[in-house]
Amino acid sequence: MNRVETNGIALACEAFGAPHDEPILLVAGLGTQMVRWTVPFCLALAARGYHVIRFDNRDAGGSTHISHRAAPDFGELAAALMAGRTPDVPYTLHDMAADTVGLLDAFSIDRAHVVGRSMGGMIAQIMACEHPERVASLTSIMSSTGNPMLPPPMPDVMAMMTSPAPDPVSDEAGYLAHSLAFARRIAGSRYPFDEAATRHLILEEARRANGRDGFGRQIGAIAVGGDRRSRLATVSAPTLVIHGSDDPLFPPACGEDTAASIPAAEFMLMEGVGHDLPPQLYGAVVEAIDRTAGRSP
Repeated sequence: MNRVETNGIALACEAFGAPHDEPILLVAGLGTQMVRWTVPFCLALAARGYHVIRFDNRDAGGSTHISHRAAPDFGELAAALMAGRTPDVPYTLHDMAADTVGLLDAFSIDRAHVVGRSMGGMIAQIMACEHPERVASLTSIMSSTGNPMLPPPMPDVMAMMTSPAPDPVSDEAGYLAHSLAFARRIAGSRYPFDEAATRHLILEEARRANGRDGFGRQIGAIAVGGDRRSRLATVSAPTLVIHGSDDPLFPPACGEDTAASIPAAEFMLMEGVGHDLPPQLYGAVVEAIDRTAGRSP
């Protein structure tokens, strides 16, 4: 693992494949780390002839944690938004997109194929809108546009996601049970839930960086993200939108809205898939990303 300086912070990152190959940048989701882009997935992309870079967003994993800023109170955040006020948050998704552009600079990469999942999809969308010269193609996975008319997350999922988790250091078993229950809830119905693999991933993330204060600050960034549809209409990069039909966090309408907002975007609905990326679909997703990248001029 390497760390690069960008936008006043340090980002932890890893690369796969030959540096002279076309670059693909993988952007992680809310409260998760780059290891969610698993090694087999990264190697499958590298085998297609790409230089694959995964990294931890700010406030996650081995990257800088903005610990000098308190996480927003979820109740106060919701109340401000309901009242039409813009709450004060430590940073925005635009700041996170600037981090990501800076990461490309650190690698001396002019343009990359950008792939983001969940919150990472939002960051990738902003890059394609605000830094179009840096985005060769866009793949937005299990994400959304910020359209306030879209269906919200399932209430029980939102409650599970925002409820305090046991400390992974003092109560590893409790933390593991909490995290496994959430992972099981957001998984789809098509493929069996792989508890052993999920357990390994949860513990790997806990070992890399414990504490959930960064999660709250990232929630704040999403909360003030606003409606991106008018800006997404300006995206010219070849675009692929992937979504699961069983996603309880961002219902399928969110993926459909993303694809409808971006000119000539391809929409790929994965039947029976939730807010996750089952290994059984790595081949199909990698092929679709490769096909989209191939449309780049």
